[in-house]
Amino acid sequence: MPKLEGFEFWSRTLGGARHVVAPMVDQSELAWRLLSRRHGAQLCYTPMLHAQVFVRDANYRKENLYCEVCPEDRPLIVQFCANDPEVFVQAALLAQDHCDAIDLNLGCPQMIAKRGHYGAFLQEEWDLLQRMILLAHEKLSVPVTCKIRVFPEIDKTVRYAQMLEKAGCQLLTVHGRTKEQKGPLSGPASWEHIKAVRKAVAIPVFANGNIQCLRDVERCIRDTGVQGVMSAEGNLHNPALFEGRSPAVWELADEYLAIVQRHPCPLSYVRAHLFKLWHHTLQVHQQLREELAKVKTLEGIAAVSRELKLRCQEDMSRQKEGEKPTGGLPFFHWICQPYFRPGPKEGNRENGAARSKRALEEEEEGSVDVLSKNKQKKQLRNPHKTFDPSLKPKYAKCGQCGNPKGNRCVFNLCRGCCKKQASQETADCPGHGLLFKTKLEKSLAWKGAQPRLPDPQQAGPREPAGFPEVVGSALA
Repeated sequence: MPKLEGFEFWSRTLGGARHVVAPMVDQSELAWRLLSRRHGAQLCYTPMLHAQVFVRDANYRKENLYCEVCPEDRPLIVQFCANDPEVFVQAALLAQDHCDAIDLNLGCPQMIAKRGHYGAFLQEEWDLLQRMILLAHEKLSVPVTCKIRVFPEIDKTVRYAQMLEKAGCQLLTVHGRTKEQKGPLSGPASWEHIKAVRKAVAIPVFANGNIQCLRDVERCIRDTGVQGVMSAEGNLHNPALFEGRSPAVWELADEYLAIVQRHPCPLSYVRAHLFKLWHHTLQVHQQLREELAKVKTLEGIAAVSRELKLRCQEDMSRQKEGEKPTGGLPFFHWICQPYFRPGPKEGNRENGAARSKRALEEEEEGSVDVLSKNKQKKQLRNPHKTFDPSLKPKYAKCGQCGNPKGNRCVFNLCRGCCKKQASQETADCPGHGLLFKTKLEKSLAWKGAQPRLPDPQQAGPREPAGFPEVVGSALA
């Protein structure tokens, strides 16, 4: 069958999906996708997969896609991060039989994406992106799609989207934030950028950003004209968002844990989901937060869930008629509801300079001695762990690259630099186990000990036995 493209692909293969669950690292796994589909999601993405690892590692393929094949989990789009056309296509070819489309991640703004040179940090490399999309469009049996972030300028964002469309992109998801808008500096997404892109391209467009409830979904479609709306954070705090419901937090937690029993996933994924789902309740019942952080089994997590349900029901029984939620929340803490990420204080951006997330946390706590939440969790799991920088071991640096040098290296270098120098000088470094000189000497000694073969020129030509008879019989 010919490959469907553009609006035909969206309407027939994706069923005209309008409610979309975003690709989320360690969060949009099969169990969560199935939960979201039960509550109104019409299309889901896998977590972002690394194309290069997917190509070379069979276990990575099995753990992240092949073992998760489930008839209920369709339509499904597999997302890859990549920066090489050949590697991207190789990974996509291995995945295309298990999904309905392949998505290229051009929206990840995190530091790991900057170090790995992928995601939103490719958005200035238009020639490379054209080659990646064009090759994938030519080689794959399923459509290729893209998820992007916007530039500050609307006109540049529009030209960027048109370039991807021309290269062969069949569906575009536009996150209305720049790559600098992340963490506490996220701010609101620009629907104006999304609206301009939708008007400028002839392929379906999904909007991403500012989606916390079903009213936001409907308003976004009305204001921007997009075909669908993607939710990430809103979905994590309320998987029933696309149904327009706000159920009790334990109701969706119990349902999710039942799905995990049938479709297992790492315990860290489950714990992260429940921290999001129970966010407001855990602000009230801090002890349960600590228990959830320390628990090591799925049964232990289920026990925490039961205890949380009892605590919430006790809070409900003490609720007085006409009482309103505290803390500025729209609902009481035991109801699934959006989480609005707090922005930096007014003084945090003097002269336009953005403060780091750690600096913001320190200022919020009022002391630089307070550990970050991540370090507090680590300390809960290991009370003897220390984060005092003065107690960390000091390492002497390699004179060539800056990595820690080997303590017993004869060149005072790290292993990589030592290996190069020892090879060039045919020298040994016992500290790094490099024996170039010793191996050469052994090789020469072995060659010297071998018996010499006679020189063919000195021995003269030797006639093989029986040769004259063979020749004579052949002539006869």
